[in-house]
Amino acid sequence: MNKAILMGRLTRDPELRTTASQIPVASFSIAVDRRFKNANGERQADFIPIVAWRQQAEFASRYLHKGSRIVVVGSIQVRNWEDAEGNRRISTEVIADELHFADSKPSGGGGGYETSAAKESQSQSQNREQSGNSNNGGDGFSPGPDDDTALPFDL
Repeated sequence: MNKAILMGRLTRDPELRTTASQIPVASFSIAVDRRFKNANGERQADFIPIVAWRQQAEFASRYLHKGSRIVVVGSIQVRNWEDAEGNRRISTEVIADELHFADSKPSGGGGGYETSAAKESQSQSQNREQSGNSNNGGDGFSPGPDDDTALPFDL
């Protein structure tokens, strides 16, 4: 299985090109923070090259800009090629299947965007308010006793 899920900030605006057969392709890179700090207490980042094709490429070109925080879901691809001097080169990049905004909606209420997690949370809150049952977490199960042998449903 080859699946990569990354969250980071764009290091530059996406570069949109088209192939000879008129297929849009966008390339950009994202800075992904490492989980741990270095010896100086600073957080380091890895710079991951991303390639998006077709609708994803057009979306990236239209809506993503340097500094945008995004989530990329895709697969890792390794390419071998020769440079102008005939040296063998290897490139590793992520081919994007999905691109998602990871920033929250800008304040001011105009023309922004909202993350899918924020939309889902808001939807769940509204559903609980409408049903009048806000203590069950919206999952259909009522809180039960704090006992490892008790089941949260009737048999």
